[in-house]
Amino acid sequence: MRLDDENESSNVEDRRGGGGGIGRGGLGIGGLILALAASYFLGIDPSVVLGLVSNTASHAPQATAAHKPPANDEMAKFVAKVLGSTETTWHAVFREGGTTYQEPKLVLFTGSTPTACGTGQTAMGPFYCPSDQKVYIDLAFYRDLKERFHAPGEFAEAYVIAHEVGHHVQNLLGISAKVHTAQQRAGNAAKANALSVRLELQADCFAGVWGNRANNMKHILLPGEIEQALTAASAIGDDRLQKQARGYAVPESFTHGSSEQRVRWFKRGMESGDLRQCDTFKAASL
Repeated sequence: MRLDDENESSNVEDRRGGGGGIGRGGLGIGGLILALAASYFLGIDPSVVLGLVSNTASHAPQATAAHKPPANDEMAKFVAKVLGSTETTWHAVFREGGTTYQEPKLVLFTGSTPTACGTGQTAMGPFYCPSDQKVYIDLAFYRDLKERFHAPGEFAEAYVIAHEVGHHVQNLLGISAKVHTAQQRAGNAAKANALSVRLELQADCFAGVWGNRANNMKHILLPGEIEQALTAASAIGDDRLQKQARGYAVPESFTHGSSEQRVRWFKRGMESGDLRQCDTFKAASL
């Protein structure tokens, strides 16, 4: 990716070195793999998935003092530039709609960290907490993205952040709250899961909108890099993750969408650059 002309966001908090290791809390390697397969790319309240802690901030441990990443940390610099690019894009989109974009924070952590949604864990993968409007990521996840999910490349890594920022956009627009209310009224898990799928696919589409507009503004993409993000979107489809974890897929338990659906909605945002093309909730077919 061409990010030399992109400003680093100032909204990065570095908490690395203050959390527990991956094995903390009794999560063995097998449990970690299953947790990754089950809960990667969580958009809302990730602590529920592993049942690790209370969902209230009052029960979370005290946070390690946050600071800025060191200047020579190339990966931290990369994510700061990607976050800066999303800020430029979404400020423009919100201005077009006559409103003001509120920038999220991006928290770098290692092992575990307190959040307003409970304790965040490496095993959850990157996630967004709407209660504190922060994206959380353990940068070691990028090794998993490359080695376990076979989705290498800078645009694949940027897609991870853009998807979570997409959840922030949903939060600002009131979409997340409406979906949460509808899920509580759904009456059964299958209906609640179906709503979650539409929320996640919309975040994929929003990530594509960012990719389209950022590339049009600053030509950030190199040849072949769009395919990197498509590979990543396909790699974390519910059907593929479930087959890897237990050998078969259960569609009614999907919460993020199939590989085909995730690729389709990311491409829709990437090709259109239009927020209006991302209304998964009115789509008759996903």
